[in-house]
Amino acid sequence: QVQLVESGGGLVQAGGSLRLSCAASARTFSNYVMGWFRQAPGKEREFVAAIGWSGISTYYADSVKGRFTISRDNAKNTVYLQMNSLKPEDSAVYYCAGAQQIWDTNVSKRDAYDYWGQGTQVTVSS
Repeated sequence: QVQLVESGGGLVQAGGSLRLSCAASARTFSNYVMGWFRQAPGKEREFVAAIGWSGISTYYADSVKGRFTISRDNAKNTVYLQMNSLKPEDSAVYYCAGAQQIWDTNVSKRDAYDYWGQGTQVTVSS
């Protein structure tokens, strides 16, 4: 069983930045594809970004491209989401997710991930 724990959420003004972290308990963290999803009230959970096991391959939702950056430190079993130029519409609970095997075409699909964190709230004020 893999445990994922997110941190770094909070309240920020529009245009500001936050960095989310997700610490994983997996001994073989470097074998996992990691992703970030978010869910706003009344909306479905949506894909934000994902990163391959080596950190070379990254994937982003169109809505965050150029503003968000996903990265990972396999030595620390941690994945990050740097969020810049935040907008009120970025407000949501952000979830970290992980899976050992995902086809590139499936990285944006919730069902492709086996493990989920409890989420961290991000609120962007206008």
